[in-house]
Amino acid sequence: MTIDRRGFLAALGVGGAMVVTGTGAGAGGVARGAAAFERPPLRGVSGRRVPGSVAAPPDWSVLKTRLDGRLLLPQDQEYGVARLGYNELYDGRLPAAVARCTSAADVQSCLDAARCHEVPIAARSGGHSYLGYSVPNGGLVMDLRPMAQVHVQSDGTVQVGAGARLIEVYAALAQAGRLLPAGSCPTVGIGGLTLGGGIGVLTRKYGLTCDRLVSADVVTADSRVLTVSECSEPDLYWALRGGGGGNFGVVTRFTFDTEPAPALTVFSLRFPAGSAGSVASVVGAWQQWVADAPPELWSNCVVSGGTPPTCRVGGCYVGADSALNPLLDRLVTAAATQPGSRTVHGKSYLDAMMYMAGCADDTLAQCHPTSEGGRLPRAAFVAVSRVLTAPLDGQAVVGLMAGRVGTDLLLDSMGGAVSRLAPDATAFPHRSALATAQIYASTTPAGAAAATVAVNAVRDGLGALGATGAYVNYIDASLPDWGTAYYGENLARLKAVSRHYDPDQVFTFPQSVARA
Repeated sequence: MTIDRRGFLAALGVGGAMVVTGTGAGAGGVARGAAAFERPPLRGVSGRRVPGSVAAPPDWSVLKTRLDGRLLLPQDQEYGVARLGYNELYDGRLPAAVARCTSAADVQSCLDAARCHEVPIAARSGGHSYLGYSVPNGGLVMDLRPMAQVHVQSDGTVQVGAGARLIEVYAALAQAGRLLPAGSCPTVGIGGLTLGGGIGVLTRKYGLTCDRLVSADVVTADSRVLTVSECSEPDLYWALRGGGGGNFGVVTRFTFDTEPAPALTVFSLRFPAGSAGSVASVVGAWQQWVADAPPELWSNCVVSGGTPPTCRVGGCYVGADSALNPLLDRLVTAAATQPGSRTVHGKSYLDAMMYMAGCADDTLAQCHPTSEGGRLPRAAFVAVSRVLTAPLDGQAVVGLMAGRVGTDLLLDSMGGAVSRLAPDATAFPHRSALATAQIYASTTPAGAAAATVAVNAVRDGLGALGATGAYVNYIDASLPDWGTAYYGENLARLKAVSRHYDPDQVFTFPQSVARA
């Protein structure tokens, strides 16, 4: 059965001349869409409330006939797995339907259905939303995983479907001898990573993932399909580079500029458990070390809570170990603390990405979630963030982690290529950052409240030390002044872009740009 868009809308119960919108939440590669937390009154295309309007549930059978992909409902056998996101803390959420979208046309059909009813929506790429926004209660999940194609072009660009996971992107690029700077978690979707900025182990040499974005195919709130670039819809193109997923539309395909893939060297320094003072010395020395390091060097410093806290330093270097080792010697000398172990290994681009992903001993197939035949399980965790613009007192930082067993503070170096752009060149504002800080705690549903208290205390302590920004891809429900923390002075322009492309707030959720 085939029906045109006007017939589809009529079957859903609305006329072609008037479209009534409901709550939205979703879009952009990884969804930030709201679950059924709030249900504002229905609004018409003008954005004004429709007096007396009452949303009827969608006729899911009509949407099924419209999709090329599958629509899974709670009674379907595959629904139980298809509805799940990455974070197990949100496994209790039950979307009304999961649409396996195979094309932009499928996304259009989903938006047509959701816009006509009071139905929360979420576009899902990898499903790694820190707050589980990829799984809206009673809503419609637009699962973009079927759109995972990666095509490397002869001109060095790569076209990537919004459902591709990072390990799939890395494998395809490595086969062509190219690279794209992106994250380290292999199961993260390219969509959410890019739209929030895209911090990773090659960031200092090659920039953020969003800095490599040439163009994107976007389905907007009114179901138009746009190809945006520097020359076409430039404001939307600007917003997609760091403005966060779920705010402006559903990206179905990205085109990135890539670089030739060089040989890389990975390293790890594990410092022995000792006094808090020795750990503080390493943290203080590391901050100054990365501030002065060449852009070829990317590093992180992980402080694990305890009595006393412990730390380790790892990273990736674009070049040979002969050039890296003197830099590591410099860090050890500055820290005045010898590591208990020191490993340095030269690797190819793909092998280095698998090493950083924790998949060094696995096949590519195993470096996938267990639900897709891989070995990587989902996780239950809480996490928040801050952004460091200057070195902080090492003793004070380590003091925040004292006694917090099970909580890690991950400092990821910035600078280099990231700082070469002005803060308003893209929507990502943290161009002058020294490092990002992620505070992470594995937990269980029963322990989530206590873990949340712990990570928030460290976050607020870093804020008191001067690290007041935050990274939108580590989205945080209780972050004070979150709009400014995520976007800085770019917030006003982002809100204007949101009003222009989504005046009825189809794509809205608790921390959407429209609500900042």
